[in-house]
Amino acid sequence: MSKQMSFSKIENTILPEFRNKINHAESTEDLKKFFIYSVQDIFNHVFSGEISLGFNDISLQPETEPYYRLDQHLLASQDFREVWDNSDLPKVIGRLAKTAAKHHTRLGKNPGKTEAKIRK
Repeated sequence: MSKQMSFSKIENTILPEFRNKINHAESTEDLKKFFIYSVQDIFNHVFSGEISLGFNDISLQPETEPYYRLDQHLLASQDFREVWDNSDLPKVIGRLAKTAAKHHTRLGKNPGKTEAKIRK
């Protein structure tokens, strides 16, 4: 039996700022950027800079579960897979993605509110 790693402490550290940013997002594109930046922050903590996450290595997929997509080169990395398969990291990223996807849907349903924010 392998040891399961947990990164929920890191999630709890970035969660208040993440929620604040997505609550103040003015567009769905802002929302996607905030999600990516937050995941990059988590990865920097988890991998201590040994595996860098580029902006295009993860994307928010608000229409379908698990609400995010990882680039294949990450999944092909043995160091990445070791952590990904033996930790709660997929669940942590999934929770952030689900939260961002809900906000994405809300922003998409009410573009007038988004336009009003932009005009201010």
